[in-house]
Amino acid sequence: MVRACGLLTAQKEPVPLKSIEVELEVRDHVATVVSTLNYENKEDKPLEAVFVFPLPGDAAVCHFNAKIGQTQIVAEVKEKQKAREEYDDALSSGQQAFLLEESLQSPDIFSLSVGSLPPGESASIRLEYVTELAVQADDGLRFCLPAVFNPRYQPQGSEGAGVQVTSVPASLVPYSLSFSARVSSPRPISKVESNCSLDPLQYLNTDQTQATVKLAAGHKFDRDVELLIYYKDAHQPTAVVEAGQVSAEPGSLMADSVVMVSLYPEFPQSVTSSVASCGEFVLLMDRSGSMISNCSSHTVASLYFQCSLKDTLLLLLKSLPMGCYFNIYSFGSRYEHIFPKSVEYSQQTMEEALKTVVQMEANLGGTEMLQPLKHIYSQPCIPNQPRQLFVFTDGEVWDTKEVIDLVKKNSDSHRCFSFGIGEGASSALINGMAKEGGGHAQFITGTDRMQPKVMQSLRFALQLAVVDISVTWDLPKEVSVTVLSPPITALFPGQRSLIYAQLSGQVGAAEGCVTVKYSLAGHPSENQLHFSLRPAEDTGLTVHKLGARTLIHSLEEGEHRGWQDTKVKEKVVQLSVQSGISSSLTAFIAVFNNNGEAIQGPLLHKNILKHGESSFCFIFGFSASVSEQQTRDPLLQLVSLQEATGKWLLDPALPTALGKTNEEVEKSKPANKEIWATILALIWLHGLKMDSKNEWDLLAMKAASWLRAQNGSNPYENNIMCAISFVLII
Repeated sequence: MVRACGLLTAQKEPVPLKSIEVELEVRDHVATVVSTLNYENKEDKPLEAVFVFPLPGDAAVCHFNAKIGQTQIVAEVKEKQKAREEYDDALSSGQQAFLLEESLQSPDIFSLSVGSLPPGESASIRLEYVTELAVQADDGLRFCLPAVFNPRYQPQGSEGAGVQVTSVPASLVPYSLSFSARVSSPRPISKVESNCSLDPLQYLNTDQTQATVKLAAGHKFDRDVELLIYYKDAHQPTAVVEAGQVSAEPGSLMADSVVMVSLYPEFPQSVTSSVASCGEFVLLMDRSGSMISNCSSHTVASLYFQCSLKDTLLLLLKSLPMGCYFNIYSFGSRYEHIFPKSVEYSQQTMEEALKTVVQMEANLGGTEMLQPLKHIYSQPCIPNQPRQLFVFTDGEVWDTKEVIDLVKKNSDSHRCFSFGIGEGASSALINGMAKEGGGHAQFITGTDRMQPKVMQSLRFALQLAVVDISVTWDLPKEVSVTVLSPPITALFPGQRSLIYAQLSGQVGAAEGCVTVKYSLAGHPSENQLHFSLRPAEDTGLTVHKLGARTLIHSLEEGEHRGWQDTKVKEKVVQLSVQSGISSSLTAFIAVFNNNGEAIQGPLLHKNILKHGESSFCFIFGFSASVSEQQTRDPLLQLVSLQEATGKWLLDPALPTALGKTNEEVEKSKPANKEIWATILALIWLHGLKMDSKNEWDLLAMKAASWLRAQNGSNPYENNIMCAISFVLII
């Protein structure tokens, strides 16, 4: 791990960051975020300060300014090396300077060098970025303001500048947070929820398409601030056309109009309820030391997280279909696997895997994901068994881009489903792996139940894939279209796609049409969206900026990795400078000469970080063993007794799991005890656990399939009559 400078000095001197103000503007599926960071230099010498902070992996930084006293400075986007040279020259001449650049290793890490602040002087940094909001399982749109920035693990001897970050308890953080959000959409806003206390939602119009909400007073910023936004008619497609900048270079992206199309189709129940009975499921588990916190005492929250991942693996393994193949890898500084290669799913292999899972601990050192991924991809795919990769990690890797590149390189042979565990999990890593691997990303924070999110991803993996996707445009002859987004390679229930396109020519008040065709389960489908080409008013160029960021990402992550193609590099820099959007090759730079007067005294250097650890302890995933005993969830007790085939045995432990005595379960003297036990288990699930049906429905479907496969005209007719009498006493 990179050794970091602390937030506080050894003498416990206060850091100069005093407050953070965040304003969120949500327009349908897109958000604009404005953060204001207020500083004060309490040293008796000039201070060079560096602030390291996270952003969503797909965010586009679009504005950066600084205020020293009463003087306002607006930054410009320039090629990164040129910006660094200007910054160094300014500091050496005693000028104030500000530099914002993106990490080459992780695009969600931005380091903000606020330059030399005179003694006693205050500085205010205003940063604006735009980002897409992720769709959740319940159709909500998720926005997350990270309160934690976990350090990135960097192996000893590896090359690359690891970002130096440290963590302190939130109780010692001397700065405050204010947060407000404004939401608008063509659709009515149903509700806004959060894991933090909010003031009541305030609607701004009668049709409830605009609303505001604020964080309640007294928030300690000891957790991520998460908003979930819900719209009515969430699956209706939308299109937003945005006018270009009058002052932009004619023919450029920023001068032309840009359209953003949102596609979030709803599939028939017959499609979403059917699952495949094959596949190779490879689970990759993070067992690095960062998966447990360094606190000395165990809390209720830490005990919850200690067991959560193991319980999730139990549920996941029990829900796999007969006929599939599977394997489990775990990694830290090294990696392990349960089987030399993927094995066929059976009672024996399932039990062997579960025995190993129970013994797992977070004891494998650092977070090195690249090598186990290379080993997984080196294994030949099994014919007629589509590979599905499930990755569980806290996201503390240093080589994010290399990992994502590797997933993309192998995207033709698998789908990748990623899970970010804990506060501050890298959105660039989690979202990037899922995006490039054609899968789905999930984040588990706070007291979130991991099981429903993981089971939703398993359901996605088992569902039939949407294939042969094509997008065509029908526009007036005087308008041409240039698609900025990469082709849609994967789409399944619960996923949304945003398509950005540049419209050139005479864009007036005419109508355009976009048609999406695809095939599902051998049946072709077609969706059409007719939209007005009249640009929307007062959009702040949000769509342009996201379109530019999408194109920049495509160029950065394309075939010319390592920037061997000079033209691609020049194109990225040109597009970044024209749009004001940051990239891995550019940086924001601002210099203020303080009326020509040099700042007196030698510079002090101090790193200023967002705090990295909550004031209470969390243990994520596989922790060291603890002596405390916990009462196991009755649902998990019942799940643990299910066989790989889907059936239950009339085991002595079954009555206990059902909350019954042996006499109550066996008094009906069933003809077939296995059928009887399976029916009782299903009745108990449907009778008492419907609130968590999304966790057990796959294993229940497997049980029902086993029942239907039994020989005889109706071998369990008598058992059903017995079950009816049994359910009356549940």
